[in-house]
Amino acid sequence: MSYGARYTPVAISLHWLIALLIFAGWGLGFYMADLPLSPAKLRYFSWHKWMGVTTFILAMLRVGWLATHPAPRRPRAIPPWQTRTARTTHFVLYLLMFVMPLSGWLMSSAKGVPTVYFGVLPLPDLIGKDKAIGDVLVVVHQSLAFGLAALVGLHVAAALKHHFMDRDGLMGRMVPFLKPPRL
Repeated sequence: MSYGARYTPVAISLHWLIALLIFAGWGLGFYMADLPLSPAKLRYFSWHKWMGVTTFILAMLRVGWLATHPAPRRPRAIPPWQTRTARTTHFVLYLLMFVMPLSGWLMSSAKGVPTVYFGVLPLPDLIGKDKAIGDVLVVVHQSLAFGLAALVGLHVAAALKHHFMDRDGLMGRMVPFLKPPRL
């Protein structure tokens, strides 16, 4: 366990880049879902896929960085149950950062729609074309999106609780312009 009061600049940058991509991906996903088929909708689907693939790559980098640069120590005043809850929530958030893009990629493969990263790099299909599996994967992908939204909501609510109610400086570990916690 690291004894610094703040995450590294690389960890902070990856956190906020991934958060931005997740929020943009949700917004675009919900917006485009009910649009009629058109060139614009196909373009939005491509952008959505690019966001997912980029999130997957950045999540791999984030996990690799965390493996070599551990998270800073939490303030001692935080109850053990909150620490366990935070660890579990973070684990599931990371899991979803991998599973969400994979479910979308699998869905595209099953629906016979290639994933071409930034319109340049064709990614291989993960499974063969199968309408029934594609339809199931639509539901899986959407369900995972709602699950991820719930966990992100919990994560944000906990951060705001620590900042405004507990005033323990915990948000200062990840927000550069805030004061880091006293350990």
